[in-house]
Amino acid sequence: MGYVDQAFRNLKSNLEITPTESQLAQTRHRLVRKHIEASWELVEHFLTGSYKRDTKTKKLKDVDIFVVVDPKGPQGALADGTGTAAVLALRDLLSERWKDLDADDNVVTVNYSGEDVASYEVSPVFARSGGGYSMPDGVGWMDTDPKDQAALVTAKNKACDAKFVPFVKMVKGVNREAGDPIEPAFLLEVMALDLVIEPFGQYRDEIRFFLASVADRMVDDWPDPVGLGPDVNAGVGIGRRRELSEIVRGWLAVAEEALQLEYEGKERAAVETWRELFGWRMPRP
Repeated sequence: MGYVDQAFRNLKSNLEITPTESQLAQTRHRLVRKHIEASWELVEHFLTGSYKRDTKTKKLKDVDIFVVVDPKGPQGALADGTGTAAVLALRDLLSERWKDLDADDNVVTVNYSGEDVASYEVSPVFARSGGGYSMPDGVGWMDTDPKDQAALVTAKNKACDAKFVPFVKMVKGVNREAGDPIEPAFLLEVMALDLVIEPFGQYRDEIRFFLASVADRMVDDWPDPVGLGPDVNAGVGIGRRRELSEIVRGWLAVAEEALQLEYEGKERAAVETWRELFGWRMPRP
């Protein structure tokens, strides 16, 4: 195995969530669930988002939780009000146990400062009659189906010989190393579902191809992959999309330089160049 091959193998390993991190996320999820269930009637509750799809990068920044409210229970009336009211009601409930909380248009965030798994984003949702869920979106509600989104990732990963999920973690790792200019990071996952073509090649080649495509397509609208919610990048204006395109072109230039160095036989220099994109996430062999 060559030096660059080993570096990417180390990168893949270093991006994987450890059993300890996973167990901690599950434990905290159970604590949140039990606290909510003690006062609210729920249909179900489950982990969701990139953690559930296994596309979350280390370190775990947040874990997403859906609590599906029983429309026939005492809290069912929240469905007839604003999304904001539902979020605030959940915040009030969680504040009985947790003091470090944040709330936005969609979720209540339970913060655990000083831990590797730093926060848990909880959304009060209602099941839709046609499938999926309605979640708070400011004063309104937004339709989504994280279970169908996860199924798309699972199918793509299978078609790519189990390399798609690690690949998504890698490109998200580049984004995080750069300070998360692309928000939401889910946009990269959605773009990858469309732009990564089977059969899947070497990670470094696929990263180069993907960055080139993203640079060209960043200005486009990217719909919800399950066709329920708004465009994934609906909140990103055209000016910002153009800025992001140039940022990605900068990443692409680094990737192309690394590939050229490898072609010239300068594998150690190639790895050092890749590390400009991945940072500590790519340990040296």
